[in-house]
Amino acid sequence: MEIKRIFDLLPYYEEKFKPKDDVLAGKENGEWKKYSIKEIRDIVDTLSYAFLKLGVERNDNIATVTNNRPEWNFIDFSVMQIGAVHVPIYPTISIADYRFILKHAQIKYMFLSGMAMYKKLEPIIKEMGHLKGVYILNDEEGLPRWTELLELGRANVDEERLNKLKNSITIEDPATLIYTSGTTGTQKGVLLSHQGLIVNFIGVSTTPDFGEESRALSLLPLSHVYERMLNYMYLYLGISIYYAESIPKFQANCQEIRPYMMCCVPRVIEKVYNGVMAQGRKLKGIKRALFFWAFKIAERYELNNANGIFYQLKWKIAYTLVLSKLRDALGGEFRIVVSGGSSLNPKLCRIFHAAKIPVYEGYGLTETSPVITVSSSEPKGLKIGTVGPPLPGVEVKIAEDGEVLSRGPNRMIGYYRDPELTASVFDEEGWFHTGDIGEIDQDGHLIITGRKKETFKTSSGKWISPQPIENKLTASLFIDAAVVLGQNQKLPGALIVPDFEQLKLYCQQKGINYTTNDEMAATKLIRDLIKNEIDSVNKTLGHTEHIGPFCLITDEWSVNGGELSATLKVKRSVISEKYADKIEEMFS
Repeated sequence: MEIKRIFDLLPYYEEKFKPKDDVLAGKENGEWKKYSIKEIRDIVDTLSYAFLKLGVERNDNIATVTNNRPEWNFIDFSVMQIGAVHVPIYPTISIADYRFILKHAQIKYMFLSGMAMYKKLEPIIKEMGHLKGVYILNDEEGLPRWTELLELGRANVDEERLNKLKNSITIEDPATLIYTSGTTGTQKGVLLSHQGLIVNFIGVSTTPDFGEESRALSLLPLSHVYERMLNYMYLYLGISIYYAESIPKFQANCQEIRPYMMCCVPRVIEKVYNGVMAQGRKLKGIKRALFFWAFKIAERYELNNANGIFYQLKWKIAYTLVLSKLRDALGGEFRIVVSGGSSLNPKLCRIFHAAKIPVYEGYGLTETSPVITVSSSEPKGLKIGTVGPPLPGVEVKIAEDGEVLSRGPNRMIGYYRDPELTASVFDEEGWFHTGDIGEIDQDGHLIITGRKKETFKTSSGKWISPQPIENKLTASLFIDAAVVLGQNQKLPGALIVPDFEQLKLYCQQKGINYTTNDEMAATKLIRDLIKNEIDSVNKTLGHTEHIGPFCLITDEWSVNGGELSATLKVKRSVISEKYADKIEEMFS
């Protein structure tokens, strides 16, 4: 069966794969609630009947604001197969962003996780004259639940009308409207077609070398286009999808379901690594020495036995005695961890490969549905330090100023209700200007070196790309986040958010007394510790890239605080404004 619209995945799945009860699974009251493909198709069609009865028309916008769960998929497919447009919204953005998105998209119906989210959005909802109804997904009182629509749909079955609508939808039609702000803070509505997402999930389907016998853990928000596209890929390959309860609980979920695959952002990998290293620091004597020896071996790991026989012998010992514990802590079955959203420090990539948890990096933007390049399990499809070769049918080239350009059927329809902005990112030859700086190596793999808008020039006239430096800084056990700045300054400087959990352990070991994080960060021993970490990074950098002044920030950067995006990227403009006084003092 050929897939021409995303909702064709459901009959395709039922036709191609053996029946099983966990096509989708989510936690309810501490137990995994599982759904078969027959149950999913029945629910999806029933919701479509309900939407038609409510008067939902082609190209109407239907929003979801919820955590990852099977019900998200039911709404997604039922909306798409009647020609309406699903608008998934992060459940962690600011009130200002919600107000802009909900009004700009003219949302007709909205599905919320529960009453807590409703109370958060209630002032905005009361302003939305175009909104016709709000439903909640949790089993709570206060608003109609989504299950009431199942009753409405069962009472108004119209199979002929639904099939007619399905058949009228083409591959070029809109499938979803996704709002993205990146690290700039300005929300843009990106309208994506069925074609763009289909090209993506079929193109990346060569990455896994496993299929319907396996399980995936869905961790990133489904409102993130990368996670959503991978969910479609999982269905395309017959891989069962289990929705993680949260990032703090994902390791426990890994132990329960023993997933083969998941997608995450580098920050999650960094947190796992830092947690493991913290445990290592608690060891004593020979166990401690063996632990850190094994991780030094892991940092030198190369693919395809490139380090030679002697290294392989040492690696096997390191894996057996130490590194296997990292794999076991994540369920013991991982064959692929996809890292996206920003660059991952190659050191961490090597360590996870050495622990038999292969990390595959990919690259793309919401505007490209999203993948432009991705690593794969095909011969020469994976190289540490790169984000892989282009997807089949997608072209990539580097402009004269180093910007990465892309062209292909995965491109967006355009920015919603903003033709001028759409025209500004495509040139006359149809190349999409990504805003990222990169290079293509001799094997055709793309390497991203920074963001065009983030590069700055020092007073000596040298251009600095901050992201690679920040990645090296945050690889330190003692640094949680970093922002490198220095426009027109003699040397770059850095705002550093220490990892206070690691520093507390360090203070205990060194007998350093303190009462608050501010007091801890002000001690000479802690400042010297962070300075040593920066000096270690400087040894790996060119002279003009060396970090000079630095400032320790004792605030925790978070999504709710506004410093991080919903995908845990640092919002550089917010940081620059919030800490303007500290930045000025740092460079004075």
